[in-house]
Amino acid sequence: MSETLRRLADVIESRKLANGGDPATSYVAKLFSKGDDAILKKIGEEAAETIMAAKDARVSGDSSKVLYECADLWFHSMVMLAHFGLKPQDVLNELARREGLSGLEEKAARPADA
Repeated sequence: MSETLRRLADVIESRKLANGGDPATSYVAKLFSKGDDAILKKIGEEAAETIMAAKDARVSGDSSKVLYECADLWFHSMVMLAHFGLKPQDVLNELARREGLSGLEEKAARPADA
């Protein structure tokens, strides 16, 4: 895993309330204190902003906002992972597991309710 992702995951973990994170002084601790709904809502907002930035980039040819919004989306996704006791390395391990599989085959192999 990249050093940047590891360091960021460590900072996010340190902001958990159980680890002494203070919602009065930390945005991440504030998100954790609000729970699942606030974290998931933020991911939805960031995903929508990423989509809109990509649509704008298609017209303008400037992808800088796509990068900015995607970084926000990744960050908030990392907060969600930490909230559920997961790490970025877990996502990388899942991607590695899928490596070499056809996307259609991988999707067909999922349980019906997934």
